[in-house]
Amino acid sequence: MESNPTRVLFLRHAEVEEAYHRVFGGRIDMAISALGHRQAAALAEYVTRKFTLDAIYASPMQRVRLTLAPLLERTPRHTPVTLDDLREVDFGDWTGLRWHQISERYGVTAYDWLDALERGTIPNAEPEELFRRRVERAVRRVIAEQAGRTVVVACHGGVVRMALSVLLELPLHKMTHLEVDYASLTWVDVTPDKAELQLHNFTPWRDL
Repeated sequence: MESNPTRVLFLRHAEVEEAYHRVFGGRIDMAISALGHRQAAALAEYVTRKFTLDAIYASPMQRVRLTLAPLLERTPRHTPVTLDDLREVDFGDWTGLRWHQISERYGVTAYDWLDALERGTIPNAEPEELFRRRVERAVRRVIAEQAGRTVVVACHGGVVRMALSVLLELPLHKMTHLEVDYASLTWVDVTPDKAELQLHNFTPWRDL
């Protein structure tokens, strides 16, 4: 008899504080905005209404912790497992720069950051292979520890894209075609044979 899939619910953090809009934040440990708090509440309401959660894993960064807060209020029996491997990618010299500054200084559009990371052309950034290795390590740990269960992985846009690259066996630069909005849900069912994307970039806060 076929076993139940491991249901992995990737949650991206909510909108960051205004000073970091259209900025390559990466390793900067920023908070979330007033809208971000409302997004997080709507996301928590949806997730807890639709799913019975067995476990929660999370990045240690502040914007993820703040996004998780309303979810944890609704699921008090859960204590998140914090994984440093779920931190956002380090953008090196691009860290703290606005999108237009990337174009002015480096002659590339900010929308091509996945391709630039994969090619190793972002100065002093975390190498793509190291980013891939740590995200895959985290994802494989979650799947091994929560086999057949439903688990939240709260993290970052770059981490969601890398996790999809790993699970769907696609090059990282192809993830440019998949938007990952603030406070979005991306749901992947994983079995020993395959990973199936069930829902991508669902944002229950859209009508706020």
